Amino acid sequence: MPATGKPAVVCLLGPTAAGKTGLAVELTRRFRFDIVSVDSAMVYRGMDIGTAKPARVVLAEAPHRLIDIREPWQSYSAGEFCADARRCIDEIHRSGRVPLLVGGTFLYFRALQRGLAPLPAADPELRAELEARAAHRGWPAMHAELARSDPATAARIHVNDRQRIQRALEVLLITGETMSVLNQQTVPDSGLCFLRLVLLPSDRQLLYQRIERRLAQMLEAGFLEEVSALRSLPEMNPARAAMRSVGYRQLWQYLEGALTRQEALRQALVATRRYAKRQLTWLRNDRAEAAFDSLAADVADELSRVIIARAVSDAL
Repeated sequence: MPATGKPAVVCLLGPTAAGKTGLAVELTRRFRFDIVSVDSAMVYRGMDIGTAKPARVVLAEAPHRLIDIREPWQSYSAGEFCADARRCIDEIHRSGRVPLLVGGTFLYFRALQRGLAPLPAADPELRAELEARAAHRGWPAMHAELARSDPATAARIHVNDRQRIQRALEVLLITGETMSVLNQQTVPDSGLCFLRLVLLPSDRQLLYQRIERRLAQMLEAGFLEEVSALRSLPEMNPARAAMRSVGYRQLWQYLEGALTRQEALRQALVATRRYAKRQLTWLRNDRAEAAFDSLAADVADELSRVIIARAVSDAL
């Protein structure tokens, strides 16, 4: 058992295209792990190709919890993830096994481990007011307004991400405090012992090449047709949270005629590279028990050695 005496949770974090799924499945062959997905896009049904969701044969061998739990037009928050993940973790522990949390949505990892800031509930009247202001001024102007009051939060939000801009301004107006300040507030101990294992590819250019190859493979597998099917759903529109996922937004714009196919693919590739860069920055600034080169041939062996050395649970 961990030295703390708390139930163990192993976390495998890494940037997009780092090979997290393959490594997680290999670890389930070596240890009594059950996988819990930590991915804000894989929660949506019908978004399989563009999210690199594990294939059915993979899921048959190593089931992933918290995949396909929402319709693509529904929202899913960090708070909902924490509640769902904690339920999964408790179920896995009761079965005598160890949870292996795998993914690239680092906000979810942080919320689960450190807790959520005490943010206020949505205010429909205030949101309507912000919508009206945005309709007149535009969301980039609203983003600039946020940046003047809360530059740290604004730096993490795209200038056209209306949902997050609106929420950050709403919190500021209701509480008088910025989200960046509220997010630093401490929360009670979760009662769990987290072992955080981070994948950091040693060669960023090789990671970018993998991203480019994967996008080509996604297109061959029917990524464009997947976006077209989503676009045909009466409940769907480009403002849905699911469409913030890289690649989906750009292909939607192509189908609407706003971009050429070449422009859409170029922008999707650039957006994915930028996303990977932000993930790498987050990982290098975040505290982890051990980091591994995801490009190394023996990375699974290295991960296994650390897991054994830490003796995270008698269940292993």
